[in-house]
Amino acid sequence: MTNKQNQNQQMSFKKAFINSAKSFLSIMPMMIAIVGIVGIFQSYVTPKFISSLFGYGSLSDILTGTFIGAIANGHGSISFIIADGLKQQGVSLYALSTFTLAWVTLGFVQLPAEASVFGLKFTIIRNILAFISTMLIAYLTITTIGFLG
Repeated sequence: MTNKQNQNQQMSFKKAFINSAKSFLSIMPMMIAIVGIVGIFQSYVTPKFISSLFGYGSLSDILTGTFIGAIANGHGSISFIIADGLKQQGVSLYALSTFTLAWVTLGFVQLPAEASVFGLKFTIIRNILAFISTMLIAYLTITTIGFLG
């Protein structure tokens, strides 16, 4: 590798690093706001309150679990802990499945940030597909468990 090629690679790396740092800094305020909103939601909405929203039939539990998971989104491992608490309160497996899937795949609170990074069209299509597949996968999972059990 010649000295000129090495210098070009260093300049390309430096330029890419600066561009990615600018992008990161531009979305940082929105990410901080999202973390704050999710934190406030998780502090004030208790598992007992959430469990009171379930128990009105399989279809209702699937829809409710999807919407609650999408609003209260976060890291997957936390959703399992919350789902365990909800299970102990008698929430159906349909609701628990959709809740944990929506918690990770959907994020209504993050829609503005996602749209600003990936574009509005991509964000809408991704969330519609994730919404539909969350309910379908949860239904098929519980049906399969019932069939095997």
